[in-house]
Amino acid sequence: MSRVLIVNRGEVALRIIRAAEDLGIETVSVFSADDADSRHVCRSDHAVALLATGPAAYLDHRAVIAAAVSSGCDLVHPGYGFVSESADFAASCAAANLRFVGPSPEVLAIFGDKVRARNLAADLGLPVLDGTGAIEDVGDAAAFVDSLPDGSAVMVKATGGGGGRGMRMVTDPAISPAALASAIDRCRSEAAGAFGNSTVFLE
Repeated sequence: MSRVLIVNRGEVALRIIRAAEDLGIETVSVFSADDADSRHVCRSDHAVALLATGPAAYLDHRAVIAAAVSSGCDLVHPGYGFVSESADFAASCAAANLRFVGPSPEVLAIFGDKVRARNLAADLGLPVLDGTGAIEDVGDAAAFVDSLPDGSAVMVKATGGGGGRGMRMVTDPAISPAALASAIDRCRSEAAGAFGNSTVFLE
């Protein structure tokens, strides 16, 4: 393994660059149009521009795989966030003969989906917080809230991704429908932008 494509930006990318240098592995950064002046771009050995802007650039599986192949990489390191928990992306790497630095697609399919991970833990007899499956609408969320003791708070969470994104706590003692709907909408929007998956659940 001699060259790694880093599918991240900022401090996350810089940490991977430093680790790769310690191992004698060349680094290739990808960057969105609005990240062209970011430090990770000039700090890596090579850099490949992505056409999109913002998080969407780093979530574009085809563009990222094409960048890895065209730049002669044999490894792809996602850091955390973005595609780090995407089973589809890890499988795409394998199909392109690229080694994904992280869990297998099979493991990611379970643990990259917090609802599936919760269900697995429950099936194994491990303690889990009260929670829901994927929420279709605010009515599903309200029904769960109504089942809780008075004064309970709930957390709305994205089913995919991590790093604290796509999470909102609702602490209104009565958990008003408006507050709940607002938290769900904000989580969905943030999760879609950061992870390409707008599905949420409650705990």
